Amino acid sequence: MSPDSAVALIRQALEVAMLVAGPVLLASLVTGLLVSIFQAATQINEMTLTFIPKLVVMFLVVVITGPWTLQLMVDFVTRLFQSIPTLIG
Repeated sequence: MSPDSAVALIRQALEVAMLVAGPVLLASLVTGLLVSIFQAATQINEMTLTFIPKLVVMFLVVVITGPWTLQLMVDFVTRLFQSIPTLIG
């Protein structure tokens, strides 16, 4: 395995990881921001008020983007397994 192919493989893996984690993290960030604005406006400092909405939104995003995420990971692993002979020698 040459250094160029290793770098390309790592780059592809990082791209897939960002695409898989991105929607969930972005939804959590937006939800946290909205809840924080609500808490600042109402001066309610309840820890469960930040945790429960984030948990619900993250679950919904995983349910909605689940098939796309699974297909993305399956495609990457399939390409990875198919490229094993070329990576070895």
